[in-house]
Amino acid sequence: MSSGSYIPPPVKLVEISKKDGGKRFLGIPTVTDRIAQMVVKMTLEPEVEPFFHSDSYGYRPGKSAIEAVGRARERCWRYDWVVDLDIKGFFDNLRHDLLLKALQKHTTNKWVLLYIGRWLIAPLQQKDGTLISRDKGTPQGSVISPLLANLYLHYAMDEWLRRNYPKNPFERYADDSVVHCKTEREAKDVLASLKNRMAECGLELHPDKTKIVYCKDDDRRGDYPITKFDFLGYTFRRRRSKNRFGKLFVNFSPAVSDSAKKSMRQEMRRWKVHLRSDKSLEDISHMFNPALRGWYNYYGKYYKSELHCVFRHFNRTLSRWAMRKYKRLRGHKRQAEYRMGKIAIEQPALFYHWQMGLKPSTGQ
Repeated sequence: MSSGSYIPPPVKLVEISKKDGGKRFLGIPTVTDRIAQMVVKMTLEPEVEPFFHSDSYGYRPGKSAIEAVGRARERCWRYDWVVDLDIKGFFDNLRHDLLLKALQKHTTNKWVLLYIGRWLIAPLQQKDGTLISRDKGTPQGSVISPLLANLYLHYAMDEWLRRNYPKNPFERYADDSVVHCKTEREAKDVLASLKNRMAECGLELHPDKTKIVYCKDDDRRGDYPITKFDFLGYTFRRRRSKNRFGKLFVNFSPAVSDSAKKSMRQEMRRWKVHLRSDKSLEDISHMFNPALRGWYNYYGKYYKSELHCVFRHFNRTLSRWAMRKYKRLRGHKRQAEYRMGKIAIEQPALFYHWQMGLKPSTGQ
């Protein structure tokens, strides 16, 4: 690589369905290309990482999505308005000339600049072998793309907001961002300016997903048509809560979104647990506990009661498994649920959500 003789091969183009019914295009590099990109990433990341904004959370060491959710939660209590931003087709539309200009500010390493330039223009290969040339964008799915995306938005958005709107904090995870404002007028001004800024950088805010939101709660009067928004799998809206004295009040808080709950239940159905009657309950625990633990630890961080319906669905799936595995339980739903409830009491560590108290009911 240091000799400059490595030539990146075409990137395989793969289509996946999006939740809104559209298509997302991923670029899957070869194994060799992934290794080469990791070499460049390990070289470049230490040079650019110290310059990134503290409220940029996506694909960064020591940063996480749940940290961004927590920071947005705190700021929604202090700021009445939010500008919920979504950049339309960001990875497909970032300008190569602006990205290379940003890179040259942070590295003089010629072979790093050489290979990033080659990866940016590497053609996409369709299923039939047809090659598509590219003059903008960086493929989602490649190792180097998240770092390049952060660098691009650091100058296109983060630094621009810091200079022009220093009193308006924000959280950004890749191309998904929220900006906090004190007043509706301020929010409209920020949104209009950001639209112009994105256009200057060859980008466009999604017309349907970008909106101004009023963080309505008990103390905020007045009406506004939009009083909730989704961010990183959480829905922020007014919710009933208890203070430390046990008194009920309404505040503006996040909880797992309906789309995330639907996605988790769909994934559970794809597991087809009820058809795995050849497996023991311990086997099923080993197979699916990592996913259950991950979901609970991420989506159960705030307002975890909203997550209970998802794990009740999995408990019902386990009851169906028991009815299929044991002849004496076939056709006896109540008995199967009772049996799973007894096992949960006897072996609460078997499934992660059982440890958290979300056990099947014994009906007693």
